[in-house]
Amino acid sequence: MKKVKYYYNTHTLRYEKLELPLRVRLLRVFGFIAASIVTGLIIFAITFRYIDSPKEKLLRQQNDDMKLNYTVMEERIRQLEMQMDEIENRDNTVYRSIFEAEPIPDSARVKAMEKNKEVQLVQAMGETELIRSMASQLNTLALRAAYQEKSFVEITDMVKNKEKLLAAIPAIQPVSNKNLNRIASGFGYRIDPIYKERRAHLGLDFTAPQGTPIYATADGRVSDAGFNTGGYGNRVVIRHGYGYETLYGHMYRIKARVGQTVKRGEVIGYVGNTGKSTGPHCHYEVHKNGVPVDPIYYFYNDLTPAQFDRILKMAAASNQSFD
Repeated sequence: MKKVKYYYNTHTLRYEKLELPLRVRLLRVFGFIAASIVTGLIIFAITFRYIDSPKEKLLRQQNDDMKLNYTVMEERIRQLEMQMDEIENRDNTVYRSIFEAEPIPDSARVKAMEKNKEVQLVQAMGETELIRSMASQLNTLALRAAYQEKSFVEITDMVKNKEKLLAAIPAIQPVSNKNLNRIASGFGYRIDPIYKERRAHLGLDFTAPQGTPIYATADGRVSDAGFNTGGYGNRVVIRHGYGYETLYGHMYRIKARVGQTVKRGEVIGYVGNTGKSTGPHCHYEVHKNGVPVDPIYYFYNDLTPAQFDRILKMAAASNQSFD
């Protein structure tokens, strides 16, 4: 039963029934509803902030597990990167050095990585920052490994061709020199016998009687054989492959012919005194990739360490060249 409220009217001195206007009743209802909504929002905010739903608890646990797994994988990637650095360094400084191959510059590895797009499919794993970071690192490692595999294929081919490579290296002296007394002038700046001033001497001079046989110091093909107007006189040039080329100057007579294939130790001509020469001798040069190098460091097939030390000192003497 609805309660009826009364109030004392001081004007009429009587108790009268209390009747609220419609406006007041509407305001009270609206205030109650507003207070209920505000209270509900506060309760919802507190619950959402501090109390997880079962689904949120599962997602939070999965997120924590993913972060832990990422930390473990990041450490593993770091170890793999260190191993790749070591492999690449060994590839350049050890494997390729054995076969005298040019090391692969870092710029070439980076260029190959930029060109290769296949492994970038890993990026499709997801869009979160963790996944993108992991995919990028794995992508880089995969590209480095792929390029390194290509390098090892090249080295495998070098191993197969090792016998040819060793045969192509100028490894003996061009004239018989058992007593080690025929090296007259070494590689470097020497006194020119004609102009009497210091000039670059790009080979070794071997003194010997005219007609002494001159031998090919490595297997190869004769690319030039004839008289040279540049001062070498009768000369022979042999291309051995793998970047090696040798030159033999001032011959008395040439035996080899252009296009002929020669073997190490084969006679290609005879010591003479032709061209810009002041006495019978063989001027001998070794070129590696088009650059003259000191031939003294290639006589390891027919010299003992003691003999090599001896001719090294002889070749280093600052004396006059014969050409």
